[in-house]
Amino acid sequence: MSTLTVGEALIIAIWVALVESRILGYATLTLRFSPLMTGLVVGLVTGHVGEAMIITAAIQLIYMGVVAPGGTLPAEPAIAAAVAVSVAILGHLTPQQAVAIAVPVGLLGSYAYQFRFFLNTFATRLMDKYASEANDTGLFFSIIVIPAIISFVLFIPLIFIALYYGAPQIAHFVNAISGGKVLHILTVVGGGLAALGIAVIMHVIGKKSLLVFFFLAYFMSVSLATLKISTVTFAIFGAIFAGLYVLFTSKKAEQ
Repeated sequence: MSTLTVGEALIIAIWVALVESRILGYATLTLRFSPLMTGLVVGLVTGHVGEAMIITAAIQLIYMGVVAPGGTLPAEPAIAAAVAVSVAILGHLTPQQAVAIAVPVGLLGSYAYQFRFFLNTFATRLMDKYASEANDTGLFFSIIVIPAIISFVLFIPLIFIALYYGAPQIAHFVNAISGGKVLHILTVVGGGLAALGIAVIMHVIGKKSLLVFFFLAYFMSVSLATLKISTVTFAIFGAIFAGLYVLFTSKKAEQ
């Protein structure tokens, strides 16, 4: 697979525009910060679901601590995943190399999202007008419909061009420098960024009293690596430990 077809690039671009539009409210906001979902769409469209999910899992790690408190953010995970996973599939790159591509793409995507904010300001006059008239239909149109249209008009052409014309060129360039120092540096940086993402999520939601479970899971995965235990098995272990934690803490609270 050397390039994306017009249909494949267009479907992925429409997905990104849908997510960035936030037309479905909190659902699309969650999808926006979940590269795994965008990676799944890319995998389904290109027919490489397994490869796409392995690559996206590494990208998901660096954005695990990204939240939306309001305003602009330093990266757009959905755009980063759409482009980086496509490039990685086209160029047969490793997940670490895909991460190194995702970071600058996500940064550029944040500028596009900020530009969308700027375009949305042109709808504020209509919002003020309909608010003064207590026009519910007009407010819905100016607050929901117009920003969604702006998002689709902005992101569909942008992502389509990036995927159809840019992704093959990036993949070709990365393959051309394969084995060199530049690609080695990108691989090392990509691996480090994943660790940084884990550190961020620990800082955001971590409690000192619960860190023991994090280290337990980490050293279990390292110690049992030779057994080739699947992720599902580790998830079952996690559910069991969570159940035991709830059981013992609830009994302690009752006492």
